[in-house]
Amino acid sequence: MTVRYGIIGCGAIAQRRHIPECLANPESKLVALADPNQARAEELARRFGASSFIDYKQMLKAAPLDAVVVCGPNSLHAEQAIAALKSGRHVLVEKPMATTLKDARAMIDTAKKANKYLMVGQNQRLMAPHVKAKAILATGALGKVLTFYTSFKHGGPEGWSIDGVKGFFFQRDQAVMGVTGDLGVHKVDLIRWLLDDEISQVGGIITTVDKLGADAKPIALDDNACLTVKTRRGVVGTIEVSWTNYGGEDNKVVIYGQKGVMYLGTDPDFGVVVRYRDGNSEFHKVGAIATNVKQVASGVIDAFTRSIQTKTPPAIDGMEGYRSLEVILTAMAAAKSGKTLKIGG
Repeated sequence: MTVRYGIIGCGAIAQRRHIPECLANPESKLVALADPNQARAEELARRFGASSFIDYKQMLKAAPLDAVVVCGPNSLHAEQAIAALKSGRHVLVEKPMATTLKDARAMIDTAKKANKYLMVGQNQRLMAPHVKAKAILATGALGKVLTFYTSFKHGGPEGWSIDGVKGFFFQRDQAVMGVTGDLGVHKVDLIRWLLDDEISQVGGIITTVDKLGADAKPIALDDNACLTVKTRRGVVGTIEVSWTNYGGEDNKVVIYGQKGVMYLGTDPDFGVVVRYRDGNSEFHKVGAIATNVKQVASGVIDAFTRSIQTKTPPAIDGMEGYRSLEVILTAMAAAKSGKTLKIGG
C-alpha cells in the first residue's frame, strides 16, 4: 500500500525535509498541500503534482489521504493534529508536538480513540551517528554512564525559515517558546533515548541575548538556554542550545562513562569517536548529522511510512513527544523561578 500524504504548512521544514523525503520514498505519495499563503501552496503543488488548499480543514475533507504531516507554527500543532486524527488519518507532527501538556495529552488520547498513529518528528534519534552511539552504549563498553554534555547551536531560525525574521519562530503568539522549544526539545529527546533513562529534574538559565525581530526590537522569546539535568539513574548533564552561534553549527554529544568517553559530532570525519580509559580508541565513520546548511535524509517519513504499512506503532510516538515536552516546559518554569524543579513535581 502506497501511503498518501497531505502536508499542513509549507514552510522550510516542509520544503527542505518532508516534501523531498516523501517524494524520495517509493512507498509514499505526496497528494496535497495546505498553507494560508495561497501562492506558496499553489506553486509547490504545481511543482510536485499535488493539490493545494488554503484551509487545511478543506484538505482533510476533500483529499484522499492516509496520513498528514503537521509542520506549521507550534501554536497550531495540537489543533491541526487533532483535526487530522479525527478525520481518520495517521499524523506525523513536528516538534515540539504541542505548547502545553494538556494539548499533548489531548493529541495522544485522540489518536488512541481514532485508532490512528501519532508520531513526533524527533529526527535526532534517527541520525546515523546517534544510532551507532545507542548501539555502543547498549554493549556496556563505556560502563556506567556518569555525566554528559550536549549542545545544539546555530545562527538562528531566520537563516532557515522561508520567511526570515518575519517567520513564526520570532512571533511569541505562534511559536510560544524560543530556542528551548526549537532545539532544546531535540536534545532532551536524544539524551532520553540514548541513555534509555528519564530526566527527573532540571534547572538552568533561559534568556534572550541578541536576537531582533522584524521591528528591530529584541524578540519576546529565548535565544539561548543552558540547562542542568539529572536522570532517574543519577546521571548528571548539561544541555546548551543557542540561536546566536554565528560561526556555523554545533550539534554534539559527549558521554562520560566509567570505562571511557564517547564523542558524537565532534570530528569532521568520524561521527562517533570512543576513547577508552585503557588507552584504546575507536573511530566510526557512520554518516553525518543533518545541519541547516547540509541536509541529509532524516528518515522520519521513511519510518512513519513503514509503521503505517506494517501496522506497527511508531517508536517515537505521542508519549515520547510528551515526555520530552514535559522536560522543556519544566525547564522554562525552573528558569523563571530560579530553582531546580522535579519533572512532574
